[in-house]
Amino acid sequence: MYEDLKGKTVLVTGSGKRSGIGYAVARKFAENGSNVIISDLGDQQDKDNPIPTGQSGEMNEIVEEFKSECGVDAMAAAFDVTDNKSIQTAVSSIMKRFSRLDVLCNNAGATFGVPNAIHTYDEAAWMKTIDVNLHSVFKVSRAVLPMMMTKGGAIVNVASRAGKVPPLFNGAYAVAKAGVIMMTKVMARELAGNGIRVNAVCPGQIMTDLESWRFDLEAQFLGTTAEQQKEEMCKTIALNRLGSPAEVAKLVAYLASDQASYLTGQAVNVTGGQLMEL
Repeated sequence: MYEDLKGKTVLVTGSGKRSGIGYAVARKFAENGSNVIISDLGDQQDKDNPIPTGQSGEMNEIVEEFKSECGVDAMAAAFDVTDNKSIQTAVSSIMKRFSRLDVLCNNAGATFGVPNAIHTYDEAAWMKTIDVNLHSVFKVSRAVLPMMMTKGGAIVNVASRAGKVPPLFNGAYAVAKAGVIMMTKVMARELAGNGIRVNAVCPGQIMTDLESWRFDLEAQFLGTTAEQQKEEMCKTIALNRLGSPAEVAKLVAYLASDQASYLTGQAVNVTGGQLMEL
């Protein structure tokens, strides 16, 4: 329990379904007494996304769950992290409800057009992957920073191991996440004078819908099974297992808390030892 997070207001993008990292992050903040804004696409689903995103019904259920189980205030904000108008509409509703924001977790992400190498990658899918994973961090952060400038706060961006060690045939995602790491460093330097710390987490293989989809895709491509692909992946991890969303959430909460008061501009690996480089 981080006592300093109690009563803080936290926005977590891409947190509208219980099977994802975003939900685990939002849940961890609620357990620490923070008021939480759950955000996702809601009923505006993306037909190109192979992984369903959070829908309004589940988002509202999560809000009530946090209120009843954690005794905090919570709200659902359905918006598209790539669309400035949609973001501004959501930010306006957040300001009316809470008046300030203390923590932002830029978690929303997706991948499109895979598997493909650079020379076969569909340009529209490439651009969309960059937009969702990289440009959204800039757009959402810029929109909410006026709510954070006077009292300071913390931003935690969800990057990826892929931003440091590129996976095969998923170049747009890797490039976008590498960009998130550099953006984290830029933001950390530029916002330090306003008392805003900015860090990133770089998850490795975390058991989410996206990871399950990946194993299924690899199995189809290689003529194996998803379970075999999972076992092979675990062999590359020092701890010999996949991580859980809750384990990523613990790191995010720590970075947002006063316990990490002298940390900014860092991209921290949470990979079970699969990646040990900085």
